[in-house]
Amino acid sequence: MFVLVNLKAYPADPVSVAEAAATVDGTAGVDVAVAPQAADIARVAQTGAETWAQHVSPVSHGSHTGSTLAESVAANGAVGTLINHSERRLTLADIDDSIAAADRAGLETVVCANTPEQIAAVAALGPDAVAVEPPELIGTGTPVSQADPEIVEDAVTAAEAVDPAVDVYCGAGISTGEDLVAAEELGADGVLLASGVAKADDPQTALEDLVGQY
Repeated sequence: MFVLVNLKAYPADPVSVAEAAATVDGTAGVDVAVAPQAADIARVAQTGAETWAQHVSPVSHGSHTGSTLAESVAANGAVGTLINHSERRLTLADIDDSIAAADRAGLETVVCANTPEQIAAVAALGPDAVAVEPPELIGTGTPVSQADPEIVEDAVTAAEAVDPAVDVYCGAGISTGEDLVAAEELGADGVLLASGVAKADDPQTALEDLVGQY
C-alpha cells in the first residue's frame, strides 16, 4: 500500500514530517512518501524520505517564469509528482504535457481526477497512477471510501479498462488505518492524504497510528 502525504501550503515543518515518514516507511507493508512545497524538496529529500513534487508545469526549459520545472524538482531529489490535484487543475492537454515533462525528468506520476469518467480520460495519457478525489470531501475528515465507495470501485474499473498497468489511488478525507484497509478492499493501490498528518500536533504519532491500524 502506498501513502502519499501532501503537505499543500499548510504551516507544517516539512523536515519533521519527512523524518517521521522515513521512520514509518515500510512498516506493515506501507510505503510512505511526502510531497512538500517546491522550495522544500531538497531538504525533505535529504532526510531520506521518498519525496514528491506537488505539481510540475507542462513546460520544458525556456522562458517560463514562475513555472515548476520537472527537471528542477528531479535535480533536487524528487522521485515523483502529483499532477492535476483538485487545488491545481489543468486542462487535459496540459496534463498530457506535464506527464511528458515528468517522463523526461524520470519522475513517477500520479494524476488526480474527480470522477471515474475523468479517471478513464487521464489514464489514457499514460501516467504511472491515477487518484480519484471528490473535491467536496477534501479536508473534511470523511474518507471517500466511506462517503462514496462506489466512486472508488468505479474508478478502479475505469482505469483497468483503459490500461491495467496504471495504479489507482484514492484521496479526500483519508486519515486512519481503517481508511487504508477500506481503500484496499475497494481495489485501490494507495491513498493520498494531507491534513490528517500535516496538521497533526505530532506527525510521527499520526503516521504511526495510521500504519498501526492498517
